[in-house]
Amino acid sequence: MVSEPATIRRFSRTERTLHWVHASAFFVLLGSGLILYVPRLSELVGRRPFVKDVHFDTGLAWMLALALVVLLGDRSGLRRTLRELDAFDRDDRLWLRRIPRPQGRFNAGQKLNAALTAAFAVLFSVSGLLLWYGERDNRFRFASTILLHDGVMYVSLFLLVGHLYLALIYPSTRHALRGMTTGSVRVDWAKRHHAKWIEEQQPPGA
Repeated sequence: MVSEPATIRRFSRTERTLHWVHASAFFVLLGSGLILYVPRLSELVGRRPFVKDVHFDTGLAWMLALALVVLLGDRSGLRRTLRELDAFDRDDRLWLRRIPRPQGRFNAGQKLNAALTAAFAVLFSVSGLLLWYGERDNRFRFASTILLHDGVMYVSLFLLVGHLYLALIYPSTRHALRGMTTGSVRVDWAKRHHAKWIEEQQPPGA
């Protein structure tokens, strides 16, 4: 009988919920936004006012859902995660230069992705609210707002394609998706990709 590979818990339930709430809302926002932005899609789907309402209401639901997960979930765990994402050391800088260095629970690329995702979430929210208010009050109508909203969308789409490629296709990294679905990853995989984190989990002298 072949034994199952040893696993280690990488993500908590709160972290996974936060990720999937954000991902689900992003796909709805991206799809509805493209329908509003691309003329051919807009003509094909029609019902532009309805699609616009879906886009705006999903944005509000997304912000509310994220806030609820943070308030009702493991806040101390999220604070630890935030500290890990914010810690950018020499190993991370060398890793970005394609010099192999041991990585923590998050590698340098994941830390950059998290920072960009958070920044884009703020930019999307602010520009989206300004666009909505601008349709109702000319004082909130700025020419640069739509450029910002669309520009962030293009960069986010590029990052999304890269993220999906690494999570679903690239052989070396697609096992990471298991951590975001079940919470755990194989220890042998973690030792290869997140050696510093594995060392931190081991008791002194182990």
